[in-house]
Amino acid sequence: MADWHEDYSDRFDELRKHRVELSHYKYGSVRKNYRTGNIDAIATMKKCVDKYRATGNTEYLCDGANYLMFEFMFPQVPGAYFRATDSSESAGIVGISEKEMEELKKEDF
Repeated sequence: MADWHEDYSDRFDELRKHRVELSHYKYGSVRKNYRTGNIDAIATMKKCVDKYRATGNTEYLCDGANYLMFEFMFPQVPGAYFRATDSSESAGIVGISEKEMEELKKEDF
């Protein structure tokens, strides 16, 4: 089995962190912009995904991840909380995973 470290990108984190620093000087404090609701983090993240799909520029993925982090830090959804969930409560994926394909191979149709 492959090492889980292959599933994580330190470069992505480096690029993402650099953009947070630049944005701080360009737009001001994340705390002030998001805790107050001045900027809608989820809607802005969706704009980043749309821009990535239109251009292929992965910078928009770093930006989108930052907007999700800002929502995590300063939730705008009333009553937002973090609670680790198991697979039965997962939002799920779109597509089929490697593990699911292996299980299908074992089934007798």
